[in-house]
Amino acid sequence: MGIKSAQFLSISVQEWRFSMSVQDYMSALKLGKKEYHACVNKGKYPYLPVMENMMEEKSIDSEVSLGIDQIPLRLVVGTCTAGRTNAFADNWMPILEWGSEFSAKWASLSDSQVNEGIRDPIKVYEYMNKFYVLEGNKRVSVLKYFKAVTVNAQVIRKIPKKSDDPDVKIYYEFMDFYKATKLNDIYFSKEGSFTTLMDLVGIEPGKVMDEDAKKDLVSSYLNFRTAYESRGGDRFDFPVGDAYLRFIHIHGYDNVKHMTSDEMDKNVAKTWEEFELISDNSGVELKMDPAKIEPAKKNILSYLLPISGGDSNKKLKVGFIYEKTPQTSEWCYAHELGRQYIDETFGKQIETVSITNVRPKIDDYDAIQKLIDENTDLIFVTSSAMMYASLKQAIAHPKAKILNCSLNISHKYIRTYYTRIHEAKYLTGLIAGVMSKSDRIGYVAGCPLYGVMANVNAFAMGVKAVNPDAKVYVEWNGIKDNDVEARFKELGINCISDQDMITPKKSSRKFGLYINDDGNIRHLAMPVWHWGVFYEKLIQSILSGSWKKEEEGDKVSALNYWWGMSSGAVDIIYGGGLNNETKKIVDLIRESIIKGEFHPFSGELRNQEGKIMNKAGETLDPDEIIEMDWLMDNIVGKIPEYDELSEEYKLLVINQGIIDVNE
Repeated sequence: MGIKSAQFLSISVQEWRFSMSVQDYMSALKLGKKEYHACVNKGKYPYLPVMENMMEEKSIDSEVSLGIDQIPLRLVVGTCTAGRTNAFADNWMPILEWGSEFSAKWASLSDSQVNEGIRDPIKVYEYMNKFYVLEGNKRVSVLKYFKAVTVNAQVIRKIPKKSDDPDVKIYYEFMDFYKATKLNDIYFSKEGSFTTLMDLVGIEPGKVMDEDAKKDLVSSYLNFRTAYESRGGDRFDFPVGDAYLRFIHIHGYDNVKHMTSDEMDKNVAKTWEEFELISDNSGVELKMDPAKIEPAKKNILSYLLPISGGDSNKKLKVGFIYEKTPQTSEWCYAHELGRQYIDETFGKQIETVSITNVRPKIDDYDAIQKLIDENTDLIFVTSSAMMYASLKQAIAHPKAKILNCSLNISHKYIRTYYTRIHEAKYLTGLIAGVMSKSDRIGYVAGCPLYGVMANVNAFAMGVKAVNPDAKVYVEWNGIKDNDVEARFKELGINCISDQDMITPKKSSRKFGLYINDDGNIRHLAMPVWHWGVFYEKLIQSILSGSWKKEEEGDKVSALNYWWGMSSGAVDIIYGGGLNNETKKIVDLIRESIIKGEFHPFSGELRNQEGKIMNKAGETLDPDEIIEMDWLMDNIVGKIPEYDELSEEYKLLVINQGIIDVNE
């Protein structure tokens, strides 16, 4: 080849490269203008966010250099100053016409990226896990055009001052996570999530994550994100981390990190309604009363059988799973009485089975599987500590009807059930206020779960209604080494609201509301959980078709059956120590509650700090009752912290507690 030919070829290659770079710029420009006009039409700011406009320097506690790091390009969201912001749409694509110095430099960087890759690190500020470019705006634009995943960057972190702002609290949790992992691609929208993830994946507080373990975490997260976003997960308005954490809770981290791409795709698809439930953010749909049942013209079991050719002798099989035994646990005993009740009520139409001593997170999954394998039609899991095993099985077996006895736990695939026992607690509070000889009344609570605070406060309100000067002293038997009996004796308290049920193998007569006169127990009243009535009506409503009707429609919601005195699932029993006059008064209020004419949580309510929690003439919403995290102003005591609880109660609080388990 001659010299002239070589020169001609060289010029041609250069011209071709330049031509391609120009085409790249024009393509990027088109994308930028499209995004710009879309933003304008929506009334949205069309340019890059500017960090200096989003924060005040006085809100910054300090700056820390993180050195050179590979940062996710999707987290590079804006620029530090307003100098260059008008050159880009908010998707980082250019909006300046070709012919400017800016466009030529952009094209030159495009050529460099195609031929050798952009290697020089950009300089950024990191603020609240978002990156703002100080040097290298055009490099970011080019890399985003070519759909690069990461960019090499010199990072300076701006740390906000600590405050009560939830976003700031989450960010401080993130910094602990980053210190252990050097990962910034995972983020959450709720407090406590980083701490939970670190616990689930085995990151010890204050220690750096092992490299192999880190690879497992990164791999599982990316595997999940790919499957999640391929199904449209990027349309949700919450971080991918929220969905990832929900997925881990359901399937278990050990299973998640070993899933192949195909397995991940299948499991993400099965779990999709859980992510829609996060997006919907409507919480739990409460069913306050049983569905109305039309008079049955045929055996209720016919609803489970085919129209023709079915086994006419088939019995409905109902399974119960107990964490302990009815002989050792008043909670299990109450549900066992319910099982016996439906056995007697339905007779030969039904067969019931139970599994006892099932350990949460150890053999609860296998226990549920056993009942599924035995073709059990309905499975009642009576412990909230077994929620995730119940949920996982419900996802794996969509035709199985599994219900978990818990309150306000938001999952689409599984239904929950509980009672408004606070209605009966209000009545026992009335009785305590009348019958107590002093202005000190004791209340024994378990641990701070959804619904428990409503029970405590309802009792205190009942006391206050008849004795405004009385104080309710609350003690928690879920606290480690808390001698409740000794504490009440020390305070001179003898009128006490204790556990609601008796336990067959325990000789103690200290249950319900009683007066203890130097060891002489005089029972006044006892709230009753009529689980038998609850199960009877729930089974009837499910088999009558309400279960299927509640599934229909496009709206994603979690269902909780939360029945009260009007359903017969909650009531009160009077003891021999209660006089007839008091009974008559309580009976009148009881009937008013049943008819819906009186609501315990109505009128002005103040917490211990004197803050008005409900105004006069108003009534608390069901959600406000369930999620109570405060105590009435006539209560002496405090809500215990997580670390104060025994291990047994910690597990319950993790699943449905109202307190922060990470403090």
